[in-house]
Amino acid sequence: MAKAFGIVNASGKHIWVEGLETYRTIGAFSFLGRYRVVDFPISNFSNSDIEQIKVFVRRKPRSLVDHLGTGRHYSINSKRGKLQVLFSENSADNDIYNTDIAAFHENMECIERMHEQYVIITPNYMVFAQNFDTLLQAHVDSEADITLLYHTVDNAKEAFLNCDLLNLNKQKGVLSIEKNRGTAKNRNIFMDTYVMKKELFIELVKKAKKISSMYTLAQIVSKECEELDIRGVAHRGYLASITDFKSYYDANLSLIDSKTAASLFNEEWPIYTRTNNSSPTQYFEDANVKYSVVSNGCLIEGTLENSVIGRGCVIKKGAVVKNSVILPGALIGEDVHIENQVVDKRAKIIHAKEVISPSEKPGYVRREDTL
Repeated sequence: MAKAFGIVNASGKHIWVEGLETYRTIGAFSFLGRYRVVDFPISNFSNSDIEQIKVFVRRKPRSLVDHLGTGRHYSINSKRGKLQVLFSENSADNDIYNTDIAAFHENMECIERMHEQYVIITPNYMVFAQNFDTLLQAHVDSEADITLLYHTVDNAKEAFLNCDLLNLNKQKGVLSIEKNRGTAKNRNIFMDTYVMKKELFIELVKKAKKISSMYTLAQIVSKECEELDIRGVAHRGYLASITDFKSYYDANLSLIDSKTAASLFNEEWPIYTRTNNSSPTQYFEDANVKYSVVSNGCLIEGTLENSVIGRGCVIKKGAVVKNSVILPGALIGEDVHIENQVVDKRAKIIHAKEVISPSEKPGYVRREDTL
C-alpha cells in the first residue's frame, strides 16, 4: 500500500481576513463555536491513517501552536506518527516573497528526511471532509504525475473569488490553473490539494525557486501542465473557502442548517479538536434560542436567533443576538441588540445598546474590546 505524509499549507498572500487575521493565522480561527479551521485538514489526515503531518505557519503562530500542542487530541499515534509545526522565518506581511514555495524551500531539509514515497498537500483556509487514503489510491491507480482535488460550483461569479480554478479537458486532465475572476458561474474550484511523489514535489519547489522568487506551487504546477500528466479528481460534499471576512461569516452561519452540516460532519469521520472540561451551557428562564449553534460553558439569558455562539459566552437578560458569530468568552450585556456581527474573543458589548450592520457587509468587534 502506498504511504504518504501530509502538509497543511499556510494561506497565500492573496488571502486576508480583515480584523480576525490581525491576531492569528487562519488555521487558528474559531469555527462553528468549538473548532479551529486547522482541525479539518488535520482530521482528514488522521482519519485517512496519515500520521506524519507538517503544519506550515507564516505569521502570528502563538494561537495555532497552543491549539495544536503535541497533536494527541487528533488521534495521532505518538509511536509512529508526528505532528510538526514548520515556520517560515523570513516571511513578511504583504511581501511579494511570502509564498508557499519560499516556505517549502526554507524547510526543505525536513521534507527531504521523510521516508514516505508520496506527499499530500492541503490548505489551512478551506473547510471540507475528504478521505485522503482513497485520493492517494486513485492517484496511484491513474499513474498520473500529479492529482489535484477540485469542487464544482455554480456560484463562482459571486463566491470563491480569491481562489484558483482548474481548466479541465473531457478526460479530467488539467489544462491550466488560473484565478477565479468571477466571469462565469460554473467553475471547477481548485481546493489547493495536491498528491504527488515526494521527489517530484522537491523537484518542483527547486525549479520554481529558480524561475521566480514570486512563484507559488500552483503556478509551477500550472506551468508543468503541458509536460506532466496532471489529473483532476472531483470532491463531493461541503466546501467553504475562508479567503476574506465575509466568507468566514457565511461559512459559520451556513452550518447552522442541519442538512448542510450533515454534508460535512459524519460519525464515521470525526473532526477532532482540543476539548476542555467546562460545564454544559445554562439556559435561564427568559432565554429564547432559535436556529442557533451554542457551545458548552455559556450562560444564556437573552434571545439568540440564527447565530453561532462559542465556548464560555455570556448573553445577558434582554440581549438580542441575530445572524451573528460570537467567538469564545465574549459578553453581550443587558438589553444589547447586535445583528450581523462577528464578535471576537473576550470582547464585551455593554454600553453600546445597538450594534447592527447590513447583512451583505457584516460588522466586526475586535478581540478583548469593550463597547
